[in-house]
Amino acid sequence: MSPVIDRSDLPIRLVVLNHNGGEMTLRCLQHLHDLEWPRDRLQIVCLDNDSSDGSIEQVENEFPDVDVRRLGSNHGFPANNEALNDLDNVRFVGLVNNDAFVEPQWLRKLVEALDSDRGVGAVCPKILLEPEFSTVALTVPLFDAGRAEPRTLGVKLRGVTVEGIDVSSTTNLGDSGWGREVDEDGTYEWTRPEAEMRIPAPSSAATFTAVLTIDAPQACTSSIDSGSGATEYQLKRGVQSIAVEVSTPRHDVIHNVGSVVFDDGYGADRGWLQFDEGQFDTPVDVFAWCGGGVLFRPEYLEDVGLFDPAFFLYYEDTDLSWRGRARGWRYRTVPAARMRHVHSASTGEVSALTSYLTERNRLLMLVRNAPMRFVMRQVLRYPLTTASYARRDVVHPLVQRKRPTTVKVKRRILSYVGLLRLLPAALTERRALRSRQLVPDSEIEGWFVSHG
Repeated sequence: MSPVIDRSDLPIRLVVLNHNGGEMTLRCLQHLHDLEWPRDRLQIVCLDNDSSDGSIEQVENEFPDVDVRRLGSNHGFPANNEALNDLDNVRFVGLVNNDAFVEPQWLRKLVEALDSDRGVGAVCPKILLEPEFSTVALTVPLFDAGRAEPRTLGVKLRGVTVEGIDVSSTTNLGDSGWGREVDEDGTYEWTRPEAEMRIPAPSSAATFTAVLTIDAPQACTSSIDSGSGATEYQLKRGVQSIAVEVSTPRHDVIHNVGSVVFDDGYGADRGWLQFDEGQFDTPVDVFAWCGGGVLFRPEYLEDVGLFDPAFFLYYEDTDLSWRGRARGWRYRTVPAARMRHVHSASTGEVSALTSYLTERNRLLMLVRNAPMRFVMRQVLRYPLTTASYARRDVVHPLVQRKRPTTVKVKRRILSYVGLLRLLPAALTERRALRSRQLVPDSEIEGWFVSHG
């Protein structure tokens, strides 16, 4: 670890990366200007990944004090390196997603945390999803999809609109769903037989109308409670829309309060989709930080290095966090520093690009950082897991003379091929990283979280 020097008289730099961010980038920058921090001790840098929507021209016109740097082409999230490699005259440096909006005391709280503990390389705010959410309870019979499907399934939620606006990408089912998926008909999420939809609520209305697009695998009787008691609906097999008046209380939903790595090598947001009830309000050390909002100590980056361009998007922050952990740096949550984030505003949670990069980059991160036995287990397990999806989504439907779904299998194969292309360079980098490691693997693996 590099020695920490006194930089208290130097300004703080905040970096916003823009790619066709439109009004969100402008709103993000305005929130940074409204921070409770002396303006003469704050540098705001806006990096532009070759936008074509006119947003960077708007930034230049409306925020003349922002240091705009046009990068000429789209370098993905590692483009942030452009503003992280010249920190000699900077006290701390932070990253803020262009679709995230900080509260006025956000920076002050983070600075206090870094000042109080010089062994901390980065501090993590509490990141909430941008809207508040109301709930709608759905109960349907269990759908038996056969032996190839081990999950307990209800219906497919294909879409939600609120007051005529499509909010499907921000609606979520929390633990009562199985995660976003995609087939030839579009995106959807399987519910469990008893599900709780969290629907983004308009800020101006006490009640609102939500239209649920439900794809039922079988005709059945359902029960929906949107705030005034349960109402029965007769669902036909296939796609149908149901309008409900929502009057349930509103909740803040957590996006991230630090990040974790599971014992299968998948990274995740700590607290993801939980209602914010103060359960993460005590500052703690965490395994990793989230690049959507973080404040770094310059000595940390000087010691560990910057983002690896090979990742482009996703897992580049967990990779850099892991590298810092291996060098002995710590990361601390600062829940009093709050911000809000529009999740997956730039790429979409189940887009082809997102699916490709998240699977490829998880394995790439492991190859670069994890113990070899762990790497081999995950890299060899990946084709077996892909084969199980092929059995469930392709073989089983064909046997039953139904239409197969090939999207997930195709995307996983492409991700694996992408990893193989990067493997020679990743193994070379692995040797360099392992030679600099100061913390034993057993200590790092002690941070991994069990899936249960």
